[in-house]
Amino acid sequence: MSIPKPDLTRLTLAILFIAGMIAASFWILAPFLPATIWAATLVVATWPIMRRVQARLWNSRALAVTVMTIAILLVFVMPFWLAIDTIVKNSEQIAHWGEFVTTMQMPPPPAWLGDVPLVGRRAVEIWLKIGDASSQELLQRIRPYAVTATQWFVGAVGSFGMVLLQFLLTLAVSAIMFTKGEGAADMVVRFARRLAGERGVESARLAAQAIRGVALGVVVTALVQTAIGGLGLVITGVPFAPILCALMFMFCIAQIGPGLVVIPAVIWMYVSNDAGWATVLAVFGILAISLDNVLRPLLIKKGAHLPLLLVLVGVIGGLIAFGLIGIFIGPTVLAVAYTLLQAWVAEGDAMEARPTVTSDPPPP
Repeated sequence: MSIPKPDLTRLTLAILFIAGMIAASFWILAPFLPATIWAATLVVATWPIMRRVQARLWNSRALAVTVMTIAILLVFVMPFWLAIDTIVKNSEQIAHWGEFVTTMQMPPPPAWLGDVPLVGRRAVEIWLKIGDASSQELLQRIRPYAVTATQWFVGAVGSFGMVLLQFLLTLAVSAIMFTKGEGAADMVVRFARRLAGERGVESARLAAQAIRGVALGVVVTALVQTAIGGLGLVITGVPFAPILCALMFMFCIAQIGPGLVVIPAVIWMYVSNDAGWATVLAVFGILAISLDNVLRPLLIKKGAHLPLLLVLVGVIGGLIAFGLIGIFIGPTVLAVAYTLLQAWVAEGDAMEARPTVTSDPPPP
């Protein structure tokens, strides 16, 4: 009986047709992909909260979806919207600040600084090092890069109208996903099982945990840090507090932290001979900066055990590659890949650790 030869032409055309359909589908959906990815990230991260809200609202899915959509609008969308609006509208002022910082001359340390117990002499030494000629030369060298970085950031964020449209699409897609969440999850599980069996199902679950950990660790920590640092700016009467709060929020999202805003503000207040309020702002700043080492690891571990360096690289790389939406895409993709890699390696270790069963030799 002869074995029929495979029809290579038919097989090649079928593969090309499927690849073309996939490419065409992504091309059509390209304008909606950023909002869909963002909405999926938010829904996966907050799905357990939505279930608890539904249980408290007489098990009404409609009421729970309404509450969660409003919560996403207030907690996630509005801070980004306000921060981006403030940065884009004041981009020229921010660029001017960058030029001013690189050209300013440090005054001599105040006379009272050396009399501070324990840290006075050390603070004077640091002050003088910052103001020496080499530091000023370094500032002059980085001056063009500061202006370029500001212009790049505004370009990466994009126009305010486009960002607003993406936010509205995100809210709409989030509401749909909340309404049909079980069906979407079941489809993902079925696709993962069809693709890789039970290992694929486990991979999908690990991916959801990684997404939840990144969303909670990055966004919630940034909100808390900005709230504490912004409260300090408002209480101490620092000028342009809304712009500084917007910058602080974006720096926290980018895993840089609030130090780039708070520390110069504290130095400016000390130079302005306002030592009392400067000390109050320094306390708020220390509290906001220290949350990076406390709150963020705690929130990330609620989803999955991820190294903080991976989250940092994902946020910065995602912002460079995809713009604003890359803040979520970058760390989520890296977190999913890292989690799946760990599971694959652990599975191999478990297989090697299994004792090998050897059969006894037959009796002579």
